[in-house]
Amino acid sequence: MSEQAGAHVSVLLAEAVDALAIRADGVYVDGTFGRGGHSRAILERLGPQGRLIAFDRDPAAIAAGAAIADPRFTLVHAAFSEMERVLGELKVAAVDGVLLDIGVSSPQLDDAARGMSFRFDAPLDMRMDTTKGETAAEFLAQASQREIERVVRDYGEERFAHAIAAAVVAARAEHGIGTTRQFAALVEKAVRTREPGQHPATRSFQALRIHVNRELEELSLSLPQAAAALAPGGRLVVISFHSLEDRIAKRFMRDAANPPQPDKRLPLKASELPKPTLALVGKAVKPSAAEVQANPRARSAVMRVAEKLGS
Repeated sequence: MSEQAGAHVSVLLAEAVDALAIRADGVYVDGTFGRGGHSRAILERLGPQGRLIAFDRDPAAIAAGAAIADPRFTLVHAAFSEMERVLGELKVAAVDGVLLDIGVSSPQLDDAARGMSFRFDAPLDMRMDTTKGETAAEFLAQASQREIERVVRDYGEERFAHAIAAAVVAARAEHGIGTTRQFAALVEKAVRTREPGQHPATRSFQALRIHVNRELEELSLSLPQAAAALAPGGRLVVISFHSLEDRIAKRFMRDAANPPQPDKRLPLKASELPKPTLALVGKAVKPSAAEVQANPRARSAVMRVAEKLGS
């Protein structure tokens, strides 16, 4: 998800809500409330009998959601990977659409206290849910050099991961690494060549944030739950901002639409073969040039859509 500082700008807002093919009396899930852009647009299309259940693990997002006083709306302080449990507790048997807008929001990036950006000097926190879990500083203080290297390499796709991890271990033995500025300066020295227009610490900050919040694991856990929760004809809409996230969504939808088949030599009836559970809807959608110009943080967004099959 992405919003510009000081203003709420949900990426692919109209495209995502259109993709849900909203029915006035349907039940929908917004897995990432953020500041409510998508949720408000969904509520506008629902009738009196419709219902929207939104999730967010950020206490600041939950506080912002208190402004929506609508009996059709339920906001839950939980990760979207807890969808099955929450829907069960709410006695929701099936839903007509699930929207997942993955990633960090601009209010999180633009709040210095969250420690997600090297633009500010702040405690190196990075947690989306500030009420629990390990901070980025705590991870760097305790993890082995090999683990730090793996995180920076795999989640940041950083080719200088080994040098960065070694620098972290050396620095923490002397003075610790507790702030964003300390970590950014350390990475800047370890990265030998810069990418044009990008700060040397960009990839490492991204990697730490993804690790601390288990972002890829959360997405992998939530997609099967979302698909299972959908009623036949219901839509799954996923907006991602990073190639690692998009790869997970793309593969999940592809495998659900074209499940692996057993060896043809096995004596199986057609009725015993794996059946597709989702159908792909259209091609991947990206923001228009006009949207990217108005909101540069939208430039990497990709939206994928699938529909639940069944009688």
